[in-house]
Amino acid sequence: MSVVKSPLPDADLKTVSEALQGALVDLVDLSLVAKQVHWNIVGPRFRSIHLQLDEVVASARTHSDTVAERASTLGVPPDGRAATVAAGSGIATAPSGWIKDTDAVRALVDALGAVITRMRDRVAATGEPDPVSQDIFITITADLEKHHWMFQAENG
Repeated sequence: MSVVKSPLPDADLKTVSEALQGALVDLVDLSLVAKQVHWNIVGPRFRSIHLQLDEVVASARTHSDTVAERASTLGVPPDGRAATVAAGSGIATAPSGWIKDTDAVRALVDALGAVITRMRDRVAATGEPDPVSQDIFITITADLEKHHWMFQAENG
């Protein structure tokens, strides 16, 4: 089997591959948490938050694909399996059962905040070893921060 070889030095590739794998795990979990909340939200703001959650899911899924394909491009096999995601995510477990709209907003603010914090660490870690991956992390962070802002605004 042919293996894709990265032009990055081994030490840089290790740093970048860890950042990409961590981002993949967080983004996959973010999409799952947002979908779980989406299915179970109740309350007077159901419709608007329900639709807003789908936007987060779409963003997280798109970004996870970009991250996984960047890892593959560098010769690093991405791992988005459920056990890997569960073991490595920085997001708290989604609440079970029906979720009041106010609690749903709080859950998403917290989940997005956790991912953004870790994503900013990845931006810093990849600046020197791989500006291309850093650019991906910057784009993702900007998008997630916009979602974070919009959910925080729901709290008034």
